[in-house]
Amino acid sequence: MLAAMPLTPTTAPTGEEPRSRTGDDACPGALRLHRADDGFLARVRLPGGLLTADQAEELALAAEALGDGALDLTSRGNAQVRGLGSGCGAELAERLRSAGLLPSDTHERVRNVALSPLSGLDGAGRADVTAWVRELDGLLCGTPAAAGLSGRFLFAVDDGRGDVATLGADVTLIAEPDGRALLRVGTDPAAGRAPGAPAPQRPTGARADTSPAAPPGEGAPGSAAAYDGAAAAPALRVPADTAPRAALLTALAFAAASRDSGAKAWRVWELPQRHALTESRVRAALTRAGIDAEAVPATDATAGPAGAGRPEAAPLDTAPPPGLVPAPGGERAALSVTAPLGRLSLAQWRLLVAAAHAGRGEMRVTPWRGVVVPGLATADARHWLGVLAEAGLVTDATSAWHGVGACTGRPGCAKSLADVRADAAGALAATTPSPTEPTPADRRPARRLPVYWSGCERRCGHPRGRWVDVLAGADGYRISVEGTERTAARQAAPAPRLGGPMPGAAEAERADTRDTRDTRDTRDTQGRPNPPGPTAAAPVGPLSLAELATAVAAARRVS
Repeated sequence: MLAAMPLTPTTAPTGEEPRSRTGDDACPGALRLHRADDGFLARVRLPGGLLTADQAEELALAAEALGDGALDLTSRGNAQVRGLGSGCGAELAERLRSAGLLPSDTHERVRNVALSPLSGLDGAGRADVTAWVRELDGLLCGTPAAAGLSGRFLFAVDDGRGDVATLGADVTLIAEPDGRALLRVGTDPAAGRAPGAPAPQRPTGARADTSPAAPPGEGAPGSAAAYDGAAAAPALRVPADTAPRAALLTALAFAAASRDSGAKAWRVWELPQRHALTESRVRAALTRAGIDAEAVPATDATAGPAGAGRPEAAPLDTAPPPGLVPAPGGERAALSVTAPLGRLSLAQWRLLVAAAHAGRGEMRVTPWRGVVVPGLATADARHWLGVLAEAGLVTDATSAWHGVGACTGRPGCAKSLADVRADAAGALAATTPSPTEPTPADRRPARRLPVYWSGCERRCGHPRGRWVDVLAGADGYRISVEGTERTAARQAAPAPRLGGPMPGAAEAERADTRDTRDTRDTRDTQGRPNPPGPTAAAPVGPLSLAELATAVAAARRVS
C-alpha cells in the first residue's frame, strides 16, 4: 500500500557572508573510517578514477576479505568499501599501500580529482589530459601544505568536451586549443555565486549544506540551482604545461585565505568576501610562481558544445553513455558501463577487471558511477559488453536504469527514512525491464533527466544540474524537479510511499489533520521569518509501484 506525503518546504540560511564551518571535516577516507549502521565505511580516492586492473583486483580482495562483498562508486569517481569491522583499519591500509592506492597517508583524503572519463579514447576532446591528473596528484602528495585541504575540496580536469566542468569543482582545468588551459575557480553549486559573494535570498525549496559533517556523501548536499545576480567566478588562461601546478597553487591560495580568515572554509565559495579567491588574488599567486596568467571573460570560461561546461548543464547530456566507445580508426574501442544504483557486486567488478586485462590493463571509474575500460579490440569489446549486460550492468543508454541513482539508505545509514535502493529497484522493476534488457525506444522520451532517490534531506551524492529528486520522508516520497529554474524545487507528482510505515509516520499523520499548506513560523539564521512554503500535496490514496514509476518517468522528461 502506498500513500501520499505532505510536501514540506526546505529553507536555507541567508546572510551577508557565506556560512562559517563550526566543526572539523569528517569526510571519510581510507584511513579515517566512518561508522555506519552496517559497519565502518572506507572511501578510497582514485584521482581521475584511474586504476590498473591489478589495483582493481586488490581492491576487490580487500572488500571480499574485510567488507560486505560489494563496491560502491561515488559521484567523484572514487570507490567505497562498506561493512568493515572495527579492527580492520590497519589491514585495509596495508593492502591499499601494497597496491599503490595509498601513496601518502597524510594526503589521502585530499586526492579528489575528477577527469573526463573518455579523454584520449574517442578523439572528441581537445587534448588527452590524463597526464595532468597524474601530475596534479603527484604535486598534491608532495606538498605538505596541501594536506590541510578538506576532504571535500574538488579538482576537475576537463579535456575540453565540457563533462567534468559541470561538477561544481573548486578548481577546474579545461584544455583549450593551441597549448593553453583554462583555470576556473568554482562557484557555489547551491547558490550560483562566486567565491565570497554575498549570499542571495534563496527561493523557498532551495537547499544548502545544512549538515557540516555529513560524512557518507560527497560534495555539498544542496541543489545546483543558479540564481539571478550571481557574480562571475575567476577564470584565467595559462600555458598547458603549467596547468597542474597552477591548479595546486590556486588550492594553496585558498588554504592560505581560509587560514587567514579564520572561517574554517572547506570549499572556495565558503570564504568570507574579504578573503575571497578573486581573479587578482589567483593571478598574483600564479605570477609569483612564474606562471603567466591571462584573465578570461566569464562568457568565455566554458568548454565543449553550447551550454556544456557550465554547472547547470544536464548531467545525462555530459556523462559518457553506456555502450561501445569507438577509438579513432575503428579497430579498437572502449567499454562504458554504469553500476545499477551505483553499487557493484564483486562478481560484476571482477568481470570488469577481466575485460580490462583483455584491453590495456586499465579501468576508469567515472563521476557518474560508471566504469570505462579502454583499449580492447572492437570484436572483443562487443563480446565483453554482452557479458557485462548479462551480469546486470547498464550497457545501453536507452535502459530505464541509466541515470538512476540512490544514496545508501537503510539499513546502512541511520539517518535514512527508507530502504531507498530497494524502493528504487522495485519501482523500476514494476514497469521496466531489468538492467540487462534495454528499454524500447518507443517507451521512453528522447532526453531524460537523471533521477536520485534520497533517504533524508542531506541527499548525499545527488547529481548536479537538473535532476529528479525522489526524497523519502516520514510518511512517503516527495517527487520534485531540482535544477536551474528560480524555483529550485517544484512538485512534479504525488508523493507515494513504498512498504510499511516509516519512523515518524504517526507524527506525520497528526500533521495531515491540519491544513495542507505549511504555515509554521520558520525563521532564517538572522531570526527573520522565511517566505511561506509551497502548497503541500493533498492525500491521494493508495498508489502502486507502477504508478510511482510512472510518476518518476514523467518527471524525467526533458521538454
